[in-house]
Order: sequence, then C-alpha cells, then structure tokens
Amino acid sequence: MLMPKEDRKKIYSALFASGVLVAAKNFEIQHDTIDTKNLYVIKALQSLDSRGYVKTQFSWQYYYYTLTEEGVEYLREWLHLPDTVSPITHREVAAPTPVFGRPRGGRPNFQRDNDYRRREKDIPAGTPSFA
Repeated sequence: MLMPKEDRKKIYSALFASGVLVAAKNFEIQHDTIDTKNLYVIKALQSLDSRGYVKTQFSWQYYYYTLTEEGVEYLREWLHLPDTVSPITHREVAAPTPVFGRPRGGRPNFQRDNDYRRREKDIPAGTPSFA
C-alpha cells in the first residue's frame, strides 16, 4: 500500500521504541498513540509480519504486534540507529539486589525462643487482659 514516508517512519519509530504495538481493527479512525491513520499502521505492520519481522496476535478486534529479533535488526538499519539502541522489551532487566538482615519470606528476624511475645510471668499483677 502506498503511504507517505513520514507516516511509515512514525510507525516504525513507535514500534522500535517500545517493541510492541496495538491497533484496533477499524480502518477509518486515527491511531490512538501515533499521529497517523489506523489503516496505515495495520498495513505497514502487516507487511512487516509477512517478512517475519513482527508476530501478530488478533484478539477482541485488536491487533497486537510484537517485534522479533530480525525485526529489530531491520528497523535499526531502516531508521539508521546504532547497535547500542534497543527496544524496551528487548532490554535485559537487572536482578533485584538482596535485602540483608531479613530472612526469605519477608518475616522479621525474631529470636528462636520467641522473646518478642509477652510471657505471663512478665506481666505485672493487676494488669487488665485484652484478649
């Protein structure tokens, strides 16, 4: 399909930035996040899907597009981006740092003999009981 190059660049840039894109199956509206026709978005991504650069999932009248590794390389070349730039979904997440002083399970570190509980012998006589 013929479409303006600036619209194709907007679509490819949005896809590369996040790694995923959603489009409603309505060809007559503007796209929600990209300032272009929804028809252009669907057809541009349909073209990328036929070449294996995105995976398409259709559910409840919405197209869900996910960028593949080959698609990342293709869009880097098409958008003239360096190899250091990658989509958000393709970045590695650092492992969370462990919290010292707390055992696994998130419980406080109490002593083994349950000193944190009040024992009956420690309660002074005449103290009202709320239990």
